[in-house]
Amino acid sequence: MTPEEVQLVRATWEVAARDPDILTTNFYAHLFAIDSGIARMFGGVDMASQKKKVAQALAVVVTALDDLDALLPALSALGKRHVKYGVESRHFDAVGDALTWALRDSLGDLFTADVQRAWGDAYAVVASVMRRPLERGETRPSLQSAS
Repeated sequence: MTPEEVQLVRATWEVAARDPDILTTNFYAHLFAIDSGIARMFGGVDMASQKKKVAQALAVVVTALDDLDALLPALSALGKRHVKYGVESRHFDAVGDALTWALRDSLGDLFTADVQRAWGDAYAVVASVMRRPLERGETRPSLQSAS
């Protein structure tokens, strides 16, 4: 990412983060509309807590965009956990689309083509690291191994 893109992400995050509950509510509404199968993965999840975790994760990513070496281990660990939750590679595309729509909802006229591109680049970094466990063939534990 360019320094200008990092600055755009940070500046717009300040606006979107003013009401993280609206951002994350819209994020999950869009995500579940894009892929209803993902909604089933959240059947027993405390969504209030989950939305807070997503907002916190976004804040960490935004803060560390110019220090990716510090961010990569956390993203790698998060990717491994998501494999265990049943996440598939295609889900990352749905998440990216849902994030774009939620940011558009939160930012309104501030959501320009440049902002969309900057957030897309930031998300591409996150998704590429989190996808690695799937690409390496790390799979969900089977039901038999869980007993």
